[in-house]
Amino acid sequence: MCAQNDLKTKRKINTSVLYLIAVVLGIGCGLSEIPLLESLGQVISDVFIKMFKCISLPLISLSIMVTVCQYASDGGMKQIWQRTLAYTLGTTLVAATVAFFLYWIISPENIVSQQTVVPESEGALTQGSYFSYLVQIIPGNIFEPFLEHHVMGVLLVSMVVGVAIRYIPDDKSRLTMTHFLQGAHGLFLVVTGWIVKIIPIGLFGFIVATIIELKSGMDMRGLGEYLAIVVLANLIQGFVILPLWLSMNGVRPFVAMRGMLPALSVAFFSKSSAGTLPITMETAEKNLGVSPAISRFVLPLCTSINMNGCAAFIFVTVIYLMQNHGMDISLMTMLSWIVIATVAAIGNAGVPMGCFFLSASLLTSMNVPITLLGLILPFYSIIDMIETALNVWSDSCVAKVVDEKRTIMSAEA
Repeated sequence: MCAQNDLKTKRKINTSVLYLIAVVLGIGCGLSEIPLLESLGQVISDVFIKMFKCISLPLISLSIMVTVCQYASDGGMKQIWQRTLAYTLGTTLVAATVAFFLYWIISPENIVSQQTVVPESEGALTQGSYFSYLVQIIPGNIFEPFLEHHVMGVLLVSMVVGVAIRYIPDDKSRLTMTHFLQGAHGLFLVVTGWIVKIIPIGLFGFIVATIIELKSGMDMRGLGEYLAIVVLANLIQGFVILPLWLSMNGVRPFVAMRGMLPALSVAFFSKSSAGTLPITMETAEKNLGVSPAISRFVLPLCTSINMNGCAAFIFVTVIYLMQNHGMDISLMTMLSWIVIATVAAIGNAGVPMGCFFLSASLLTSMNVPITLLGLILPFYSIIDMIETALNVWSDSCVAKVVDEKRTIMSAEA
């Protein structure tokens, strides 16, 4: 066991060193004024952007379909499953909405002084009426959203297909479809894993491209405002929204939070809600009094789909990079991205590099430059710690409320 922990620690150290080397080399090459080095960085950046774009929408789509279709439940657990899904969607949607209000209030300034042309694929978000945009979400055929990189269309198709698979009457056909999607999802995860292993090379390219782009001038205050929005959104969700929800359901929120501290501490430092799951279940059962029958069903499900912190990060990051590259951020655009961030966060299960990678995938699918993510990446480790702790806290809240509701219904019966 000690040898395994030492090996994991060495891997984390080696990865951190590679990231640091990539950042330093990227800054050096970007400032070098040597055309060959600058061109090399630009080429690497373009290659990684194309790789992200190639796998982004299929990976997100498959993640959502697998998540929706594989958690079918019958009999007495059906109502628990439905309530868990409703609470998960509700809390994640609220997290994205909190991020929206903070973004609207703080209005972070741009980092980039020279704005780029608005990509054509995003033009639909700022043209026409609300109803015309809703019509555009409905695809003419099932492949159209993928070919045209229409994110909302992809999310809609994925949700419909995932739900439809659960209602296939023939058990064998339903399992065949589920296994096929799981296999395809696993295939893309393998490819994604390969890309993640060489991500320091991509980071070098992003840093070089970012430095070249920002040589004409940049305002780092905007980056600080962006980071403040992400952190505040998580803190408000964790210390205000979720406690209020617990209070409304007859649970003493800060007593529950104190009881979950062992799991929250592990989640914060490990940055893995899945890795923290055994501790989360044990702590919820012992300290919150959650029934094992509930915790061992609800918490694994929430670990896969309840991503409050991820929804806030996706919303703020996508909107901020769109803004920095000259795109018109209308109210309709932001409202649309509250929904997109919520659904995409639910589909984040099993995606390496979590929310950061998912945000990059969504941006590249719309042809939005992601070079500024190179400036965000050094701070992402802290953000990821806060997000993971929030996700585990939200999972615990959902499990406790579901257990309370079950107890009340049993007493009434």
